[in-house]
Amino acid sequence: MFQKYSFLRKRLKASGLSLLIIGMALSLLSACGSTKAENPAEPSQTAAAVEESQAPEASEAPEASVEVSATKTVTDEQGHELVIPAKPLKVFAPYMEDSLLSLGVTPIAQWGNSGKGQAYLQDRLKGVPTVEFSGGRPPSPEQIMDFEPDLIILHTAHYADDGIYEQYSKIAPTYVFVNAAGDLNSSITKLGELLGKPAEAKQALGDYEQKKEEAKAKLAPVADGKKAVLINFNAKGMYLIGGNYFGGYVLSHELGIGKSKLVEEKNSVDASLEILPELDADFIFTIDYAGSGAANIKELTDNAIWRSMPAVKAGHVYAVSDEYWTGGGLIAYSKIIDDIVRFLAP
Repeated sequence: MFQKYSFLRKRLKASGLSLLIIGMALSLLSACGSTKAENPAEPSQTAAAVEESQAPEASEAPEASVEVSATKTVTDEQGHELVIPAKPLKVFAPYMEDSLLSLGVTPIAQWGNSGKGQAYLQDRLKGVPTVEFSGGRPPSPEQIMDFEPDLIILHTAHYADDGIYEQYSKIAPTYVFVNAAGDLNSSITKLGELLGKPAEAKQALGDYEQKKEEAKAKLAPVADGKKAVLINFNAKGMYLIGGNYFGGYVLSHELGIGKSKLVEEKNSVDASLEILPELDADFIFTIDYAGSGAANIKELTDNAIWRSMPAVKAGHVYAVSDEYWTGGGLIAYSKIIDDIVRFLAP
């Protein structure tokens, strides 16, 4: 207002107008200022027009400020209540790398055995360090601490035993699944919630479901009413994999192929030549785990009882990859489905 006043005074002096006019102008300006002071919430019509002209378009208006919590509280499948980041950035979930990658998440470290991660995932996990799980035992807390995770996820309750949960939970919030591989629909959905990736989880599950249904339709003419068994060979011997884990889960739960009575109620069964007559299976899938089971495979296949089995005589014995047939995620399961369709319904 003072700038306006100075400008007006100079102009009036230059034009030779009388002091009376100057006084009148000052009075008008004063009245204007007084009106604004009395009604601060009511801008003048001119000011309102300026504000309106400067206001952004409706589509450009900033969204209402919503306070988003940086953390959330969840309860794991063992009843532990934990506070986790709303969107964790540094996740350690050993043997769930498959599921993480399905959601577009790269872990800070990966499960390893003798320095090697799951081979079928390595094209997507280049540069991600391995953490040793030799013998099935989780690594020491000191090893995990070096990676500074903001969330640890254990895919099976076995990994939380013997005080491991208590030790890991001091490093970072630790979520424990009872058996994440036993129900991928549930575990992938939960993983999406934990990682702030619900849409990605829904999309991944939808794509897999479509693949599975297409495979079941192709297999129906040859597999309906039939049974399958998965035998894993290693240096110690051989055992039958039941229907709750790995390739056994895909065969029975995902594709609906029947299970041998030997594994109907069990996750796995130590096998021997003596149980061969009880091995009721129309299709037999075999795994040579890490190349260590060659001697035991030879012992079995040289046996006369084995050669007399209907599945063997029909040529329905299939050697499959240990890389993903012992995996527990959508990527592995998709590869297993491809194998089964290729073998049984080419």
